[in-house]
Amino acid sequence: MGGRLVTILVLTSLLSAVGCTEPVPPRKPDPPKQTLTLATTTSTRDSGLLDAILPAFHDQTGIQTFLFAIGSGQALEFGRRGDADVLLTHSPAAEIQFVLDGFSDKRVPVFYNDFVLIGPPNGPFHEKPPTSLDDALRTIEADNMIFISRGDDSGTHRKEQELWDSAGITPEFSNYLSAGSGMAQTLRIAEEKQAYTLTDRSTFLVLHSELNLEVIVEKDSRMLNHYSVMAIDADRHPHVKAENAQKFVDFLQQESTRQMIREFGRKEYGQPLFFVE
Repeated sequence: MGGRLVTILVLTSLLSAVGCTEPVPPRKPDPPKQTLTLATTTSTRDSGLLDAILPAFHDQTGIQTFLFAIGSGQALEFGRRGDADVLLTHSPAAEIQFVLDGFSDKRVPVFYNDFVLIGPPNGPFHEKPPTSLDDALRTIEADNMIFISRGDDSGTHRKEQELWDSAGITPEFSNYLSAGSGMAQTLRIAEEKQAYTLTDRSTFLVLHSELNLEVIVEKDSRMLNHYSVMAIDADRHPHVKAENAQKFVDFLQQESTRQMIREFGRKEYGQPLFFVE
């Protein structure tokens, strides 16, 4: 009898304890991850610059960046459709028009490098170097040398078209070929065909060890290559992540980021690949 009483008392105590336990609230779902869609030119990816700076942006803001590395013309079209939150491009005239058309409030220049004309080291220019960029382009056209154009409405392609026009040439010679691809692939085609092409210096330096190509013309004032960032206007596309886009714009302008850009490539290539505005 005594044992049964003890057992009853123990069970009663346990049931009382269970009855007094606070109900466990349901687990709240994790907040959605902060994201940002960035449409940019291939050179910022192919040079390795974005790999160098985007981790710092994530560490600082917690924002995960989804990257579309395409030609500047395509990136601007992404922005017009609202398929990106922010753009990082290098096509100044088109960017100015983009802002005038109301797709962004502001175009913010952030860094620059330059373009170079490259070609085979043992080509005709080895014996007789061109006197100028215009001289080189006129010789390429007159002698029907192989020239690989990006042909993709990128900032590089648009600059190349400007330079042909400045030299008074419409490039319709038979060995003027269109790659229709990004900078790295265009350089590989130029290597395969031992051809001439226009490239940003940063991508060329990164891939230089793979290429039997050399700089033919450089440091012409028309060959500066300016990059700008633009947040897409939320009044035009209400679904864009305007706050996150502005954080990226601010990130590119802060001194710690500018210092990373100044130093990027210096150790590996003996010179910085980009210069801050």
